Amino acid sequence: MQQQTATQYFILLIITDGVISDMEETRHAVVQASKLPMSIIIVGVGNADFTAMEFLDGDSRVLRSHTGEEAARDIVQFVPFREFRNAAKETLAKAVLAELPQQVVQYFKHKNLPPTNSEPA
Repeated sequence: MQQQTATQYFILLIITDGVISDMEETRHAVVQASKLPMSIIIVGVGNADFTAMEFLDGDSRVLRSHTGEEAARDIVQFVPFREFRNAAKETLAKAVLAELPQQVVQYFKHKNLPPTNSEPA
């Protein structure tokens, strides 16, 4: 959070076959993380009920913590692997990374951090 230019951004990849055991704490953690230079990509494997994961993926609404605090931005992308089981691997990769460019740009614009000048050597 101390950077002066757009030089660092982090991606947390979670591969899970289960459900969230503490949704309130998880929602709060995601809302707090939405202020940081990071995105969270969740890939659900297996046949579990991933409704909670879809809830964290704030595509259709603003995610709020249990205290009512709103996420600064949507940082979660949830992809159920079972929908891509028989698809080309490129299709899965496209779905997993679909929102990432927008999330990166949105963070750096919100923080007024200009890109670094990366001229070829």
